[in-house]
Amino acid sequence: MIKGGLTVDESGPAELYFESKDTSVEIWVDSVSLQPFTTEEWRSHREQTIEEKHKRKVRIHVVDKQNKPLANATISIVQKKLSFPFGSAINKNILTNTAYQNWFTSRFTVTAFEDEMKWYTNEPSQGHEDYSAADAMLKFAQQHGISVRGHNVLWDDPRYQPSWVNSLSASQLSTAVTNRIYSIMKRYKGQVIGWDVVNENLHFSFFERKLGPQASAHAYKAAKFIDPSTTLFLNDYNTIEDSRDGSSSPTAYANKVRSIQSSGGRNLGIGLESHFNVPNIPYMRSAIDTLGALGLPMWLTEVDVQSGQNQATYLEQVLREAHAHPKINGIILWTAWKPEGCYRMCLTDNNFRNLPTGNVVDKLLKKWGGAGQVLSGTTGSDGTLEASLFHGDYQVTVTQPGANTSYAVQGFEVAPTETSQKRLILRV
Repeated sequence: MIKGGLTVDESGPAELYFESKDTSVEIWVDSVSLQPFTTEEWRSHREQTIEEKHKRKVRIHVVDKQNKPLANATISIVQKKLSFPFGSAINKNILTNTAYQNWFTSRFTVTAFEDEMKWYTNEPSQGHEDYSAADAMLKFAQQHGISVRGHNVLWDDPRYQPSWVNSLSASQLSTAVTNRIYSIMKRYKGQVIGWDVVNENLHFSFFERKLGPQASAHAYKAAKFIDPSTTLFLNDYNTIEDSRDGSSSPTAYANKVRSIQSSGGRNLGIGLESHFNVPNIPYMRSAIDTLGALGLPMWLTEVDVQSGQNQATYLEQVLREAHAHPKINGIILWTAWKPEGCYRMCLTDNNFRNLPTGNVVDKLLKKWGGAGQVLSGTTGSDGTLEASLFHGDYQVTVTQPGANTSYAVQGFEVAPTETSQKRLILRV
C-alpha cells in the first residue's frame, strides 16, 4: 500500500502519476483515493483522536457516613502528573542553575541528555571513562521523578566518534565497540526507559564500513542480551520531516527494522528525531501511519523547528499532530539550554522567561492536562460528578455543602490501559 499526503494551494483537476525507475517492475494501480480535508476538518479529526487516545471518563460518587449520596458537594480535581511522556533534552548546565531546574521540573516528565551519554564524552581517551556528568544528571532526574532516555550508545556518523577510534584496526574497533556497549548499558541498566543503540545508521555507516554490513544488527543483539527488558530504538532524522530524503523514508526505516529483527534484534522501537524546517503535516501523518503498521513503540525524540518568523506556529502544529496520533508514545524536544544558545531552538531566554516557543509548550501542557491543572464542580442529586480526564495522577478534594473545610482527600490514577469508565467512591 502506498500512502502519502500533500498540501495544495490551488484548486482544479488533479492527476496521479506513478513511475518506477526499475523497468522490470510492472505498476498495477487499484483502489485509488484522493481525499481532501479542509483545515477545520483536519483539526476536528485531530481533536477527536486526542479525546480517544489520551482521555477517560471518570465518575466520582460521594456518600456520607451512612452511605447516602451527598448532593451539592464541591469537588476539586488537581492533576499531579501527566501520563503521556512529554519532555525536553537537558545538559549539564542544569546541575548548577537553580532557575533552569525550577523551570524544567515544573513542566516535563521525561528527558534525554544532549551529549553526556555519548561515547566521545564518556571515553575521551581510550580506556579512560568519565560518567560523572551523566551520573549526576541521572540522579537529578530521578530525584524529580523524570524518566530518562539513553542517548546514545553508538553514533554511526563518522564525525562524532571519539578521536582515538579512527586509528583502530577492524579487530581493535570491534573490541572497543563491544566494551562501549557493555560499559554504558550495564552501568545504567534498569535506569533508562529506552536506548538509542546505533544512532542515525540510515544516513551513516561508520561501523558498517569498518566492521561489515551486520555491525548495527550485532550491536542491537548485544544490547538485547545486556538489557533485555528495555526498548532498543533506532533513531534517525528526515523520516517524517522531509519526503525527499529517501535514505530514511518510512519504507527505508521499515526495511532497516526488519533487517535488524531478522538478525536477532528484539525489543525494537522507532525514534523519529523530528528536526523540522517547514513541516508538511499531511506527509508527517502519512509517514507515521506507515511506520505504525510495524506495531512498535514510536517516539518523537529530538523535536525542534528551524528559527524564523513562524517557528512557534510550526512547533505547535508538529506537537499537536504528534500528540494526537494514536501510534506516538512520547515526545522529547531538542531544546537543552546553554547560555550561548540552544542547538536550533530555545524555549526561554537566559533568564528563563518564555520565548514564543516556550509559550506554545505551556499552552499545550495546560490543554493536555499538565501538572497543576485544576477542574472543579459540584455533585448532583445522586451524589455524582462526571469528568473527562487526561491519563495521569490526580488528587481529588471534597468539601461538604456549606462547609469551609475540606474533608475527603484521595489520590487516584487514570491509566492509559483502562478502556471503560473509571469509578471512584468517596466517603465524607
